[in-house]
Amino acid sequence: MRVRPMTERDAPEVADLSGQLGYPSTVAQIRRRFERLSVDTDSAVFVAEGEGGRIAGWVHVLGRCFLELDPYAELGGLVVDAAGRRKGAGRALVTAAEEWAERHGYDTMRVRSNMKRIEARPFYEGMGYAITKAQNVYQKALP
Repeated sequence: MRVRPMTERDAPEVADLSGQLGYPSTVAQIRRRFERLSVDTDSAVFVAEGEGGRIAGWVHVLGRCFLELDPYAELGGLVVDAAGRRKGAGRALVTAAEEWAERHGYDTMRVRSNMKRIEARPFYEGMGYAITKAQNVYQKALP
């Protein structure tokens, strides 16, 4: 399993995996989003390559700064192909994100996971993460 930074050419496989995560995206949408993220020095996207160089999963990590909290890094998204789970790709991707966070001066890593993702809880807890709060997320479309 090889983890490396995402490139624009990974967009088709990343789009497919985004759908598996529950966020259906076109290749054009992924390319547009990645173009913006790729110039953000406080954000990174890594992919895990499986057999034959096929993308087995991806992770997005970003720095977060708020007035009321010390800065921390957060996993913005993590997905491993359903057919290739439990083979180390998720662990490798999270480790890459944590290493990025340390290199960028963050001493805390957070991840938010929908409560319906029951398989995520033992995965994150097995990597040393602990639940620290539950919350509601509110959203409003802007004109």
